[in-house]
Amino acid sequence: PGAGILERLESGEVVIGDGSFLITLEKRGYVKAGVWTPEAVIEHPDAVRQLHMEFLRAGSNVMQTFTFSASEDNMESKWEDVNAAACDLAREVAGKGDALVAGGICQTSVYKYHKDEARIKKLFRLQLEVFAQKNVDFLIAEYFEHVEEAVWAVEVLKESDRPVAVTMCIGPEGDMHDVTPGECAVRLVKAGASIVGVNCRFGPETSLKTVKLMKEGLERAGLKAYLMVQPLGFHTPDCSKEGFVDLPEYPFGLEPRVATRWDIQKYAREAYNLGVRYIGGCCGFEPYHIRAIAEELAPERGFLPLASEKHGSWGSGLDMHTKPWVRARARREYWENLLPASGRPFCPSLSKPDD
Repeated sequence: PGAGILERLESGEVVIGDGSFLITLEKRGYVKAGVWTPEAVIEHPDAVRQLHMEFLRAGSNVMQTFTFSASEDNMESKWEDVNAAACDLAREVAGKGDALVAGGICQTSVYKYHKDEARIKKLFRLQLEVFAQKNVDFLIAEYFEHVEEAVWAVEVLKESDRPVAVTMCIGPEGDMHDVTPGECAVRLVKAGASIVGVNCRFGPETSLKTVKLMKEGLERAGLKAYLMVQPLGFHTPDCSKEGFVDLPEYPFGLEPRVATRWDIQKYAREAYNLGVRYIGGCCGFEPYHIRAIAEELAPERGFLPLASEKHGSWGSGLDMHTKPWVRARARREYWENLLPASGRPFCPSLSKPDD
């Protein structure tokens, strides 16, 4: 690809992220829930490659290496081969389209037990060395509950000469030590991040509230950064501070909460209006959700993704249907105003988090 991540954002381009790997590959039978580690890049590379391809076809401009939790503390001796294989798969697929490769690290399993900055930074540095060797285009530190650890991640990633994005998995209430989203954003930008935002843990609506608070914090501090959002593909208005992991349905009963493609078009428009220019998804975000972002923002971007060949805008493909009442659904007003039923008469619409 020609332009790097910062050049794209600088020119006002919308960068579309990718979507769900762990949750999606768990459903497809290639990832084990609980440990949530990505050894599938070695055990089942075709499954990972196919998912990357589906996101690329749906409009993703970034292939994130499937390296979530692939640090030495989680994977012991396997970590290095996993990181290398993940980079190769992401690069192979990115080369088939207009996509960049982002090397990804996330919070460690050890931070909550001890705040050993040197040890934790060493874990990040090990992954960074593989990403540098494999020449990724930029770096993402994602899924951090504590801004202190996220700052350490940014400081390590800044040791390479690549742009750094960082997203925390926090809601509007802030991190687990009660640092507000605005203050988190300020600390991360001061540490050297060019792109800041949130990912995972909360649905689209909640995530945008948090990003708005980050944006306001940066404005108050007179700091500049690009904004990024990669929420769940699930609706979570009933989440508490720790997000969807506290919901009784996590992780095997979340299906009734899945966002529709129309919900995601609304999210994409709201994110764009908020000034966010890196818009993607996390757990539960399927390729058709990514396509919905690309379709909603097609007027601004000037083109549609390949996967739109098989999808009429706002249901327009239904005008070929044999039944007239289905043909009547081939319009925007119908889908924009639909209140989808869950088909579960004895289920509540909201849950009480376990915490």
